[in-house]
Amino acid sequence: MAKEIIWSPQSEATFYKVVEYLKDNWTEKELDNFLVATENVINYISEYPLMFRKTNKKNIHEALITPQNLLIYKIYIDRIVLITFYDTRKSPRKKKF
Repeated sequence: MAKEIIWSPQSEATFYKVVEYLKDNWTEKELDNFLVATENVINYISEYPLMFRKTNKKNIHEALITPQNLLIYKIYIDRIVLITFYDTRKSPRKKKF
């Protein structure tokens, strides 16, 4: 059974930051590809939350959306909380979640 997906304020903010960057610097095709990939990954997370890589923090996983964007989320018994979208080109030490 699919779990409910909850967007945290930080995940919304970082998602829209990526969308705005793509709108300003890339073509409509790249933006559409990102939106479709994000929707697909979120659907997979909802159906198969353990499918993606586990981090060293309890119940926190990360899903690669594009080579440059990672979605970090937390698994609860009855829901999934999207924590943040992370730029993979940044230092891993800067991952704050």
